[in-house]
Amino acid sequence: MEVYSWKLVHPTDKFCNKDCPGTAEEYERATRYNYTSEEKFAFVEVIAMVKGLQVLMGRMESVFNQAIRNTIYAALQDFAQSTLREPLRQAVRKKKNVLISVLQAIRKTICDWEAGREPPNDPCLRGEKDPKGGFDIKVPRRAVGPSSTQLYMVRTMLESLIADKSGSKKTLRSSLDGPIVQAIEEFHKQSFFFTHLLNFSEALQQCCDLSQLWFREFFLELTMGRRIQFPIEMSMPWILTDHILETKEPSMMEYVLYPLDLYNDSAYYALTKFKKQFLYDEIEAEVNLCFDQFVYKLSDQIFAYYKAMSGSVLLDKRFRAECKNYGVIIPYPPSNRYETLLKQRHVQLLGRSIDLNRLITQRISAAMYKSLDQAISRFESEDLTSIVELEWLLDINRLTHRLLSKHLTLDSFDAMFREANHNVSAPYGRNTLHVFWELNFDFLPNYSIPFTQEPQRDKPANVQPYYLYGSKPLNIAYSHIYSSYRNFVGPPHFKTICRLLGYQGIAVVMEELLKIVKSLLQGTILQYVKTLIEVMPKICRLPRHEYGSPGILEFFHHQLKDIIEYAELKTDVFQSLREVGNAILFCLLIEQALSQEEVCDLLHAAPFQNILPRVFIKEGERLEVRMKRLEAKYAPLHLVPLIERLGTPQ
Repeated sequence: MEVYSWKLVHPTDKFCNKDCPGTAEEYERATRYNYTSEEKFAFVEVIAMVKGLQVLMGRMESVFNQAIRNTIYAALQDFAQSTLREPLRQAVRKKKNVLISVLQAIRKTICDWEAGREPPNDPCLRGEKDPKGGFDIKVPRRAVGPSSTQLYMVRTMLESLIADKSGSKKTLRSSLDGPIVQAIEEFHKQSFFFTHLLNFSEALQQCCDLSQLWFREFFLELTMGRRIQFPIEMSMPWILTDHILETKEPSMMEYVLYPLDLYNDSAYYALTKFKKQFLYDEIEAEVNLCFDQFVYKLSDQIFAYYKAMSGSVLLDKRFRAECKNYGVIIPYPPSNRYETLLKQRHVQLLGRSIDLNRLITQRISAAMYKSLDQAISRFESEDLTSIVELEWLLDINRLTHRLLSKHLTLDSFDAMFREANHNVSAPYGRNTLHVFWELNFDFLPNYSIPFTQEPQRDKPANVQPYYLYGSKPLNIAYSHIYSSYRNFVGPPHFKTICRLLGYQGIAVVMEELLKIVKSLLQGTILQYVKTLIEVMPKICRLPRHEYGSPGILEFFHHQLKDIIEYAELKTDVFQSLREVGNAILFCLLIEQALSQEEVCDLLHAAPFQNILPRVFIKEGERLEVRMKRLEAKYAPLHLVPLIERLGTPQ
């Protein structure tokens, strides 16, 4: 608080801080631009220490209260029953009646005698010395604290004993020995804290109250009515919270909620001390705004962190090594401690219990949907070759979903993908439609030899890097890898089509392709064939070989002159025939890719179904023995008999 007060009295300016604009307000120069990054982190650490200690001590309040009452009771009884015996003996011996009355009053006020009353045979009451064996006084031990009245009266009477000045010429202090005066002064100083210790919860609240870090009424008055309230960028709690979020410092991320607790202190102080409802309303309005901003920024950071982590994990290791050899380092995202924040389900703020995990889950779910939608939109804005990039983006999103699902309750990835793909109730989604669209308008007319111009496509929307591969370096790296799959359509693309579309999507595409081929054969090609048959020469005999090649060519050129000069032969007839051929070729390539995928799936599933391939046998080795070894080796993987034994029909 001293540092904060000093900063308020000594605001910065544009000469001391180059980031401070010349038009900055007084309060803005005192808070927003008056702290270095190290000072802000130190502030957060101190606040976290104070608030953390307050929570721990609050949880142990019953233990502390028991110990406090025990200690105070023992200190009072030892002082009254033991320490005051010697000054009482001297006062009786010297017949100091006033001193005797004060000491007796103290003992009667707070003494809790073991027998219920003061021992009548105590030598100090007669001014005599204790016997050689000593006078045994058993001081009981109880967990009972004095009342506030008892404590006040005892301290007042003790103060009258050790006061340097009083109404009379001679003080009671002069009647006491030096060691006795010192013992009474020491007890008087210690007993000052007894009242606060007995009111432990209230004292703890006052000691840990940091509400003054928010109040700024003095600076509002300085604005002369130009400001009703300062924006959150000038508010100290939000300055500290936002600094942690902006710097993304891993060691400070766990402390990000502590500065928000300053609003609790300010609201409590406004209602209980100032007793002003309008102050509480201002605090509540700022809390609503700040917490929305906090959840928004934190959710984006968490999603970006796990997205970058997924992109880094799936990036090809050899590509990363090659980049490193050329001096280009693609860093992994630095580890951060978001797990602690994702476990917070009961954040106390202005009397409300907020489930931070649920709020973050809502925003991250929306970010995941947007990321999937952006991946599909990116595919829809490019040609068929970009389906490889779509699969990479889906793999990264799938891994991101799996990492986040350890801490958040998200919908299943398949459900999210179906919703983004518009495939919840429809038999086919956006991917299938765009694959067919590209086949119809780009692949069939242009495959092998480009014939027409590329179809017009919408440009993808500009989004943050974490909606694609995770970060700018990862986006650049994946773009370089993806560039090797451009400008051709081959086995990698058809295998990806098989994996993404599945049997149902492929069936839809094949059905539509058959319709296109049927319309070409029965429509355009049929009409052209009929027309060409009509212009074919009625008689076209093979000429004599003596004419030679030039002569024979000229003969056929003359015979087929009408067909060669037919204007629509190349533009329409050949193009239609090529589209039919490309459709057949697509079916062939898809069949090959699908067969390879099925074989791969069957081979992967074979060990779990107790299907083992025949192995190579050396000379002198028996096949049965080798197969039994393999069966014993893969026996733990046999899931089929386990499912048949333990599973249900459903």
